Amino acid sequence: MKKTALVVLSIAALAFAGCKDKPKTEAPAAPQQGQMPAAQPGAPAGETVKGGDPHAGMKAQEIPAGAGKKATVAQTMNSGGYTYVEAVDEKGEKAWLALPEVKVAKGDKIEYPETPPLANFQSKTLNKTFEKISFIPGIRIVK
Repeated sequence: MKKTALVVLSIAALAFAGCKDKPKTEAPAAPQQGQMPAAQPGAPAGETVKGGDPHAGMKAQEIPAGAGKKATVAQTMNSGGYTYVEAVDEKGEKAWLALPEVKVAKGDKIEYPETPPLANFQSKTLNKTFEKISFIPGIRIVK
């Protein structure tokens, strides 16, 4: 009888210990497909990026000479903490680039790192959809 009582008490103690309140840790709600998490630090307001904001909290970086593709700035605009640049390379191919805000002007010769572009990026602050755009950490203005 003592063994049975001991086993029952042991099981009851384990069950009681397992039922205690544990700290609640909930994972943040996942953003809808194609949208950045709302609470992401450094995220530009109103932007939609598949997979999140690749530049959250970043400042534009200077690209070392010879480390990228050379192009001429065809047009540029700033919005939402970003600089958008339409670059035309030596072969006449155009590419849209997005990087943390920098001063760059039409006609500037630039060098930038090549990255795979995102398709159908929607900039709500510009009210524009880019068919293809590459997010880069910075550019080098060639003098």
